[in-house]
Amino acid sequence: MDTADKVFIIHENEDWLPPLRVALSALGTPFEEWQLDRHVLDLGAAPPRGIFFSRMSASCFTRGHWHATQSTGIVLRWLESHRRRVINGSAVLRLEVNKAAQQLALQQAGIATPRTIVAVGRDQVVAAARALDLSPIIVKPNQGGKGVGVEHYASFDDLARAVAAGEMPSSVDNVWLVQERITGSEDFITRLEFVGGRFLYAVRVFTGGSFELCPADVCEVDPGHFRPANANTSQIPQDALPWFEVEDGFADPLVAELERLLAQSEIEVAGVEFIRRADGTPVVYDINTNTNYNSAAESRAGLKTGGMQAIAEFLTRELNSLRQRPALAAAI
Repeated sequence: MDTADKVFIIHENEDWLPPLRVALSALGTPFEEWQLDRHVLDLGAAPPRGIFFSRMSASCFTRGHWHATQSTGIVLRWLESHRRRVINGSAVLRLEVNKAAQQLALQQAGIATPRTIVAVGRDQVVAAARALDLSPIIVKPNQGGKGVGVEHYASFDDLARAVAAGEMPSSVDNVWLVQERITGSEDFITRLEFVGGRFLYAVRVFTGGSFELCPADVCEVDPGHFRPANANTSQIPQDALPWFEVEDGFADPLVAELERLLAQSEIEVAGVEFIRRADGTPVVYDINTNTNYNSAAESRAGLKTGGMQAIAEFLTRELNSLRQRPALAAAI
């Protein structure tokens, strides 16, 4: 393979890259990393040839990279203006940092979502909760990531007291989503992983009451306080929550519905989370376009192809496809 053609990984978080580096290196696929918290870009220059994969995350601000999403948006538009092959491009980034837009896209696709009221401005959160008129209540920032800033309130009064006391978490864009909290018979949420726009596998996440459910091995969250009652393994350490468990043979009409939505939204790599109501209806509440994987869960399940391996193989196929179209490649 011509080393002039390579995979370019666009990101802002060094800690999430090692598994992808290992997988690409094992395949012999040339790659280069673009860290976009700090970057210099000549808008008059042409981008290099290759495949560009955006790993930009809405949680960048939690690492002090406050403007990485804006810089990435500029770079992605630049690449697209030169007709480069961009995976999870600028339209996808706009969804990644806007949970309200995700809810609207899901609703337009006919997929069930939590009832949601948007509050623009901290002083409007109580009014939004009053309009929701449900309990318990979830309040989350419009631009989130890793579950940071998501809070549960048992009642409207609990929320009103928290807001009055200045105890409600902040929001980067000063927008909050006030939502019903879905309750059902399952003590886990389900995350569906998609690579190349196609379903890869489902994983159950036993949360332990936490909303910070980043599956990456490097993520550290406070341990939960309960032991899953219906996990397939009986040897879950008390302090090992959240606990990730790949679900064997997952099948649900939701998969096809989400594949159609992802295609319409130009999303090629994603993790989508849902929880079932008591009547079995899956309610989707989050689309993660910068997804990570729990290698321990993949290993316990004996998966031949884990998430990062699947991404590396997908990127390699796309790069090979580019190399097989010399006339088109030369034109761009």
